[in-house]
Amino acid sequence: MKSFFVDLHIHIGRTFHGQAVKITASRNLTLSNIIEEASEKKGMDMIGIIDFHSPGVLEEVDQLMEQGVVHALDGGGLRYKNTTVLPGCEVEMRFEELRCAAHFLTYFPTVERMKNFSHWLATKVKNIHLSTQRMYASMQELQEIVETEQGIMIPAHVFTPFKSVYGNCANSMKGLLDLTKIPAIELGLSSDSEMADHISELYDKTFVTNSDAHSLAKIGREYQKMWLEECNFAELKQALWRQNGRKVLANYGLQPKLGKYHYTRCAACDELIREESEQRCPYCGHTSLIKGVFNRLQEIADLKQPVHPPHRPPYVYQVPLEFIPNLGPKKIQALLAAYQTEMKILHEVSQEDLSQVVGEDIARTIILNREGNISFVEGGGGKYGKIITH
Repeated sequence: MKSFFVDLHIHIGRTFHGQAVKITASRNLTLSNIIEEASEKKGMDMIGIIDFHSPGVLEEVDQLMEQGVVHALDGGGLRYKNTTVLPGCEVEMRFEELRCAAHFLTYFPTVERMKNFSHWLATKVKNIHLSTQRMYASMQELQEIVETEQGIMIPAHVFTPFKSVYGNCANSMKGLLDLTKIPAIELGLSSDSEMADHISELYDKTFVTNSDAHSLAKIGREYQKMWLEECNFAELKQALWRQNGRKVLANYGLQPKLGKYHYTRCAACDELIREESEQRCPYCGHTSLIKGVFNRLQEIADLKQPVHPPHRPPYVYQVPLEFIPNLGPKKIQALLAAYQTEMKILHEVSQEDLSQVVGEDIARTIILNREGNISFVEGGGGKYGKIITH
C-alpha cells in the first residue's frame, strides 16, 4: 500500500453547456476543468465531485467516457490521467422539528449508481439541475437509497454556523440519523481534530478535511493523505471505515483560527467576539451575531478535555499556495512550471530550490507553512484570517 492525497468536496459551477449548477461557484468550474486542474496543477490523487447528480454533468461525463478521456475503474470511480474521480452529491436535509437544515455528502461507485440516485433525487427536490438542493424526504429514506446504491454518506462541514448538524441544528447527531451507517464526518473550515474530539459521539468516526471548493484555485485548500492499495471507490470506503489496514494517515487543513468561521463576529459592528456574553455583542450590545465554530463547541462539547482515539491521525496545519503573502499568480505559475504540482511544492521541494524560483522570503514562508509555524490574525463571521510575515 502507499499514500495518496485526497480532496472529497469539490463543486461544479457550470455544465459544459454553460448551465448553472452551483450558482455561487465560479463559471469556469466545469467538470473538464476540475479534473485537469486537480490532476495537472494540484497533484490530487483522488477527488470527490459532489454535483454529479445534475443531468448536464452526467451528460458531460458520458461524453468524456465515449471519447476515452476518462474511464471507469474496476474498484469504482473514474480515472483521468493521474487522478481518480468519485461521483458525488451534496444534499440539504430540513429537520422541521428543529427548524434547521444541514448538508450531507454522498458518493457512489459508478456513474450508473449515480444516475439511479439522481433519478430518485429528482422526485425529492424542486430543481435537479442545481447543487445542494433541499430534499423533501426523510433521513431514513436518504440513508436507505444511499445504501441501496452501494454508496457512502457523511455529514458535511459539521460545525459551520450555516447548514450543518452541529453548527445550527443540534447538540448531538444521534437523534438526526442512524450513526451506525456513517463512517466519517467532514470537519470543515475553522475546526480541527483537537476541537472535534471534545464530542464523545465522534470517538469512532473518521475525520475528513476537504476544500469545499467553489473555484479552481480552492481545490486542495484542505485535504487528507490516505493509506490505500490503489485509488478507487472501494479503497476509499474501506479507509473511511478503517478496514483491512486502509485509513486516513493525516488531515491537512487551515489552522482553525485562520478559518472564516472560527470566532463569532458581530454583524452590526464587525468586531470578533472570542467569549460572548448573554448572546449580545460586548462592544455594541447588538444581538445579530454570526456564531463561530469555537464558540459553538463551547456550548455543545460534552468532554472537558479532548479524547483522541487510537485511530485519530495527526492534523497538520497548512495553507494552500494562494494564501501565502506576496505569492501572486505569476510566481505560483513559475513554481508549477518548475515543480509540476502544488502537492509537491507544499510537501517536498527544498527551501533552497524554492528560493531559486520565488526568492528567500517567500521560500521561508512556504517552509514555515509546511512545518505549521506561520503567524496569523484570526478569522470569523465569514472573513478569513490573514497570515503575518516577519
